[in-house]
Amino acid sequence: MDKKGRLIVVTGPSGVGKTTLIKKLINNNKDKIIFSISFTSRLPRRNEVNGIDYYFISKKEFEKGIKNKRFLEYALVHDNYYGTDKNQVENILLSGKDCLLDIDVQGGLNIMSNKIKALFVFIAPLSIDVLKKRLLNRSTDSIEIIEKRIKNAEKELKEKEKYQYIIINDNIDRAYNELESILFNN
Repeated sequence: MDKKGRLIVVTGPSGVGKTTLIKKLINNNKDKIIFSISFTSRLPRRNEVNGIDYYFISKKEFEKGIKNKRFLEYALVHDNYYGTDKNQVENILLSGKDCLLDIDVQGGLNIMSNKIKALFVFIAPLSIDVLKKRLLNRSTDSIEIIEKRIKNAEKELKEKEKYQYIIINDNIDRAYNELESILFNN
């Protein structure tokens, strides 16, 4: 193996555009970056595919993984577990490619607190109002869930200064160029 890859953590509130940015980044840099697919105990949304978007497992199975220290990080978010499999990350890093994690703010902070070496990028909305409009427009959640996500986003945004880089996603192309510049020009 020539060299070990870097762990890249991209995080931010739900609905901020992380997934859109990450999909574009992965598609444009397949030779450099591999996406680590997270595990979750939540049910799939329409059009989500097991093993592509997430690994969907039961809450009981997730809790067994926690007990067995399977996860590099995990968090209980919106009443569902989300986590990153340690072995998956290690295998990607050993391949010499960068391992990209799309995780929530709590998960990013868990990685920081465990002193795991990574590049930490926070994606933020222009404002809470803009974020609320995005969540409403994507039509994947009920109003109650959207309100819960907005309350969580307000808390999460207070943590952004702990990250190495903050990208305001007010324009997807500009935000993408900034993300790519951070990853490949540093």
